[in-house]
Amino acid sequence: MKKAEIILRERFEDKKVILLGAGVSNLPLAEFIASFGAKVEIRDKKTREELGETAEVLEKTGATLVLGESYLDNMEADYIFRSPGFRPDLPALKKAVEKGAELTMEMEMFMELRPAYTVGITGSDGKSTTTTLVYEMLKRAHGGDKVYLGGNIGFPLLHRVCEMDESCFASVELSSFQLMTIDTPADVAVITNISPNHLNWHTDMQEYIDAKAKLLLGAKRAVLNFGCEITRELGKALECPVFYFSKDPIPESALLDKDCSICFEGDDIVFFEKKTGKKEKIMERGDILLPGLHNAENYMTAAAALYGTVGFEDVKAVAKVFGGVKHRFELVAIKNGAYFYNSSIDSSPTRTAAALSAVKDKKINLICGGYDKNIPFEPLAVAIAEAGNVKSVTVTGATADKILAAIDGCGIFDKEKITVVRKNDFEEAVKHAASMAEDGEAVLLSPACASFDAFRNFEERGERFREIVSAL
Repeated sequence: MKKAEIILRERFEDKKVILLGAGVSNLPLAEFIASFGAKVEIRDKKTREELGETAEVLEKTGATLVLGESYLDNMEADYIFRSPGFRPDLPALKKAVEKGAELTMEMEMFMELRPAYTVGITGSDGKSTTTTLVYEMLKRAHGGDKVYLGGNIGFPLLHRVCEMDESCFASVELSSFQLMTIDTPADVAVITNISPNHLNWHTDMQEYIDAKAKLLLGAKRAVLNFGCEITRELGKALECPVFYFSKDPIPESALLDKDCSICFEGDDIVFFEKKTGKKEKIMERGDILLPGLHNAENYMTAAAALYGTVGFEDVKAVAKVFGGVKHRFELVAIKNGAYFYNSSIDSSPTRTAAALSAVKDKKINLICGGYDKNIPFEPLAVAIAEAGNVKSVTVTGATADKILAAIDGCGIFDKEKITVVRKNDFEEAVKHAASMAEDGEAVLLSPACASFDAFRNFEERGERFREIVSAL
């Protein structure tokens, strides 16, 4: 019996465990915990009618359901697993902890127990693609049987921890919601960048930064964006080696002896080790199938994270064939000569700016707007104005007025060159953007916002975009 299995048996046998959130994503966790003899209770604000068949599926695990508006009342348990959307300082959770419950998360417990060499990846933008690239490179170098993908993407990992050993690898995407309470360090900690995001959930920007920075504590290596002032400053205080990446040159004088860099030299992506002065070419920009400078940076990030674990030949091999992650700058159709791109994952202005930079050879008809995370949209207006090839902007969703206000207040935005239209319905917005597109132009869904005003998640939004485009 492996160490993790012994610990889990000791923790859960004959114990009461509450899971917050009755989504299907909690099904593997419920089954896993119950397999160690725990009495599982699942709580959710939704009614049984709203859950539909999901309620029956969850109950088949042996779990008891507590549903409805009072679902957080009278929580007494040995363990409470919160879903990422629940703040750990909710009064009901604090009260339960005072009564003796241990508050945790699926990823928090996985990070504590996992024997696998783990690359933890967070950031405001690019973390899903980078996490997937790390996974693909590890698979190519070490075989698929020993490599795991999880966290915010892939599959839940705690229920697979018992099959892992020290020869395994895990590529894990971590959100600020999760990192607020994760104290176990990753072997390699990656922060792709930090820009305003999720400020409807975090108390302020500093709490958001602090949550991201927790990933760095105790890591054996940090991988940070030199071009982002926040992450660059975080790197200065670290004792572990820091691998900086950037689309722009990184001055040798900015590195400490323990540090390394990966950046462009002309069209070459080059690795540099300060201590030894060693310099190696990883690949050329043209080797990367995915368009855009931001994707070149994603490859720099992944190469830095895996230096010494994966050879540059494997990095280059993946770059030549990897076509991207679904809903992330995904070409879904070419209709009447127009190119339709689904980048529904773009939930912040900086992410939309990156998407715009990836389309340089076509005029762009942009669709943006969605759920309000209380982040500023002035950077979005500037990015649209500075792109130079945006033909039209169709705004929709709960943030439409805020985006329009940011555009109105942007001194460099030329409304005579860029048509701006508001549509209250998502389908109307897609159809209008499509009607604006002429032969050789692009229709780009890059919302700069989350999806929760109209959809369950960005995947559902992306699939709806695909359906509307298909029916045009």
